[in-house]
Amino acid sequence: MKIINCTEFDSYWKNAATYKEDKKTEATVRKIIAEVRAKGDAAVRKFASKFDKSSPVQLEVPFSEAKRALEQLRASDPALISALELAAKHIKLFSEKQREQFADFEFEMERGLVTGQRVIPVQKAAVYIPGGRFPLFSSVLMCMIPAFCAGAEEVLLASPPAEDELPSRKILAAAAIAAEIANNENLRLFAVGGAQAIAALAIGTESIPRVDLIAGPGSKFVAAAKRLLFGEVGIDFIAGPTDVLIIADGSAQACAELAAADMLAQAEHDPDARARVLVPNRELAGQITDAVERRLAELPTAAAARASLENGGIIIVYQNKEEAIRIANTIAPEHLELQTAGVDNWIPNLKNYGSLFIGALSAEALGDYSAGINHTLPTSTSARFTGGLSVRHFLKTVTTLRCAPGEGFEKARQAAEILARAEGLEGHAQSAAKRK
Repeated sequence: MKIINCTEFDSYWKNAATYKEDKKTEATVRKIIAEVRAKGDAAVRKFASKFDKSSPVQLEVPFSEAKRALEQLRASDPALISALELAAKHIKLFSEKQREQFADFEFEMERGLVTGQRVIPVQKAAVYIPGGRFPLFSSVLMCMIPAFCAGAEEVLLASPPAEDELPSRKILAAAAIAAEIANNENLRLFAVGGAQAIAALAIGTESIPRVDLIAGPGSKFVAAAKRLLFGEVGIDFIAGPTDVLIIADGSAQACAELAAADMLAQAEHDPDARARVLVPNRELAGQITDAVERRLAELPTAAAARASLENGGIIIVYQNKEEAIRIANTIAPEHLELQTAGVDNWIPNLKNYGSLFIGALSAEALGDYSAGINHTLPTSTSARFTGGLSVRHFLKTVTTLRCAPGEGFEKARQAAEILARAEGLEGHAQSAAKRK
């Protein structure tokens, strides 16, 4: 893990690539998409046998399996179920509040010229949840509950099959909780993973319906498939390696320990994860480094965390608040933590982040799991132009026009005729003229 001065940051950042073109992955995914397009379920099963732990004969999983998984987990680990149910409750409350912000309206600009907006849910929304080393069953809640709260007519869940030809039992149980908290069992489950899952959902096969939008995290193959199929299907965004930026000034009690704990919470994801800290002096930087080493010695996931910190962990010593804010906006982190005095004074000038964690108590881990905000967030500096997954991803904001005789209508009609003719589109001009 490096410690650098803010004067070195620009040079460091220029060389810290945020996007790496992976032609080999893209070529592989293009072949998978083409085969799924041509052969449907047969291709899905072929790639499952190659990449997944099993190749299910039946790709769709009965919802009764999710209910059974929930009851089994409730009996074996009631504390986990209680935690999931609390998280689901908070996610639902937050999602419902978000949904309230999107409203239909009509507005009379001038007499006879009424413009409007309608907010319409997508009809079929799909959520992809990876299996892998750490099945992300918390992501089931984060992705499915906003889709339900948006009002999607049908929600689909796709996740890779395990040896028993079903997705992870915890993923199935989480799906049952999401449906239960939303009071909506209009949910279909599929045991299919990887790029072939994204292709099947985007294109449609004999067993898997074509959907309107796909959301959720995944491997580089899943990300490549979403990128290549965007336009044929809607997506939330392309997610890359996870990252955190912590601004700490030493004012919080046990500041170095908190910063170290939160760096490791991010770094343990995988060697490509990025944990960064902004501090006002080298003394605090040294304290954080020492705390990281102490905590690594007792961390079960130390191998991945150490690799991450060696690959891209960094502590930047800033000269003043303005410089720290500039660096934070340049990094545009997925997660931005503020552990500073006068924390509210920092917020107005911080523009680029996926989620903001305000104050020393606001651990990023709470956002990951239980506080109600979404943990599916923009990475690789894409927080410069988008926010995290929310109800809005499952909504379409469409416009309406209602005209009636009046001064406003006539002025708009005349302007349309003039503009169309000036652009050489006589058909448009005549269409407007017919409304005289």
